[in-house]
Amino acid sequence: MNAEAWLVSHEAELRLLAFLGVFAILLVLQKLWPRREVGGGWRRRATNVALIIVGTLVLRLAFPVLAFDVAMRMQQETSGLLQGLPTIPAVIVGVLLLDVAIYWQHRIFHAVPLLWRLHRVHHADTSFDVTTGVRFHPLEIALSMGIKLGIIAVFGVAPIAVLVFEIALSAGSLFTHSNLCLPARFERLLRWLLVTPEMHRIHHSWHKDETDSNFSFHLSLWDRIFASYRDAPRDGHTQMTIGLHEYRGSHEQSIAALLLNPFRATRQAERT
Repeated sequence: MNAEAWLVSHEAELRLLAFLGVFAILLVLQKLWPRREVGGGWRRRATNVALIIVGTLVLRLAFPVLAFDVAMRMQQETSGLLQGLPTIPAVIVGVLLLDVAIYWQHRIFHAVPLLWRLHRVHHADTSFDVTTGVRFHPLEIALSMGIKLGIIAVFGVAPIAVLVFEIALSAGSLFTHSNLCLPARFERLLRWLLVTPEMHRIHHSWHKDETDSNFSFHLSLWDRIFASYRDAPRDGHTQMTIGLHEYRGSHEQSIAALLLNPFRATRQAERT
């Protein structure tokens, strides 16, 4: 069995192991080297994890096939705009395509009120740590998957590119939301290529202009290219307020309240 065939046959296990491994490592590292105080205790963390469990169940019910399966089908049918590229260019182009697509998806979710209702569940977290990286409403997860499947089908993104991106997506979301204190000089260099926790934390500020910045998930260059990059929060990283103005009470942070949040009326004071 060659390397590609082995990856194909173990795709689900690889994604799960990568997610659990990165999650466990970052839980430890952010405890050892925290950037700022994290509130909410174990209840907040448990609620965030519960959301991803519900979201995974919804995803499995809503989609009989997921991203990797669609990529395999496109490859077998030699269908899609990227079909015919050699393996390495196909993987590079496929990953870049999916990464810039998720940048624009993220930006659109902030700009369109109906989509913001779903995405605000993520931003309503009043603290910022690795568990924030899995805090997404199940309907947003399902809608994001639908968009991803459409892109993969149209372009015929290579299965290996999809696998690399899916692993990077989960690991990157955990890393960029971690409360990990990186050495300042290293962090400044790293963010020229990748989104760092220091860079992404700004996106979780309760100031609207800061929330509407730094949309990139992996490669930080998209924010620089599309003029959405912000270097630092006005209130400083240790003093900045995380979350949204109108969803700060403990009653707003239960699993039931978060699942119902998109269906509630948008409050006027929100995102001011």
